[in-house]
Amino acid sequence: MDQRVKIVIPHRLPSLNEVINSNRSSKYAGARQKKTNQALIEHYVKMQCKEKFDKILVEIDWYEPNKKRDFDNISSAKKFILDALVKCEVIPNDGWENIDPSFRDVFYYDKENPRVVVYLTDMIGETGK
Repeated sequence: MDQRVKIVIPHRLPSLNEVINSNRSSKYAGARQKKTNQALIEHYVKMQCKEKFDKILVEIDWYEPNKKRDFDNISSAKKFILDALVKCEVIPNDGWENIDPSFRDVFYYDKENPRVVVYLTDMIGETGK
């Protein structure tokens, strides 16, 4: 039976344009932005996910407070999410062996409650118990 974990990040994550602008502003700003956002995501991963997996399917629902940002800019924050999953030891790595290539990104408008909802589906069998 497939196991599915839901992780809610009650924040709007930076877009690719914001990351690029941060990197251009100083040689330290981009690294600081990545560290800050990854730590935020790690906090929610640690609170909501106790499982460990060998291989997962990642599905992400992006809830935006407005329709100003393009889909590709929004979903670039997936980098922070995957790196946080590795750092929290939910998966051993975020490469080909541990992430199913069938990502799913769905975008929604929610002015009152912007957030990111990450679903992890076990593709092999639970290894954390």
